[in-house]
Amino acid sequence: MARPPLLLRRWVARVWWLGVAVALAGLALLAAHPQRVGPEQPLPFSHRLHAGDKGISCYFCHPGADRSSVAGLPEVGKCMVCHRVIAPDFAPIKRLRQYYDTGTPIPWVRVYRLSDYVFFNHAAHLRRGVDCAVCHGNVQGMDRVALNQKLTMGFCVDCHRRPEYQASVDCWRCHR
Repeated sequence: MARPPLLLRRWVARVWWLGVAVALAGLALLAAHPQRVGPEQPLPFSHRLHAGDKGISCYFCHPGADRSSVAGLPEVGKCMVCHRVIAPDFAPIKRLRQYYDTGTPIPWVRVYRLSDYVFFNHAAHLRRGVDCAVCHGNVQGMDRVALNQKLTMGFCVDCHRRPEYQASVDCWRCHR
C-alpha cells in the first residue's frame, strides 16, 4: 500500500495536534473552574429549577435572610403550597408529601456553617448591598447547592475592606 502524499500527512498531523491542543485547553478549563456539586440531600431540590428557571425569590424559602442572623429554611407546608398540584405523582414529591403528612421536618444537609464564636447577620449584609452570590455563588445555576466559598476570617476581612462596603474590621463586630 502506498503512503499518502506528504502534504496530506502534514495536514493530518496538524489537525491531530490541533485536537490535542483543544483537549488540553478543555482539561485546563475544567481544572480552573471545576463543577462543584453539593452534598446529597434527602430530597433532590433544584435551586436551578426553582430560583433560576421559575424565578422564585430566595426570601420565599429563606424568610429570615432579610431580617435576622439566620436565613432559615422553609417549613414543609410551604413546599406543599405548590406541590399539592405541581407534579404530585413525581417520586420525590411523594417523599415530600410523606414528610408533610407526618409533620416531620426535612433533614437537609447543611452546606454553610460558621463557628459558634462568630456572629453573622444576613440582614445587615443585605442592607449594605452585599449580593448573596458573593458568598454563596450563582445558586440560581446550581441543582444542589455547593460550598462556593470557605467563609474564613481572611475572606470576611478582605470583603469588609472592599471600597464598596468599607465595613468595620474591629474584632468585636464578628466575635461577640
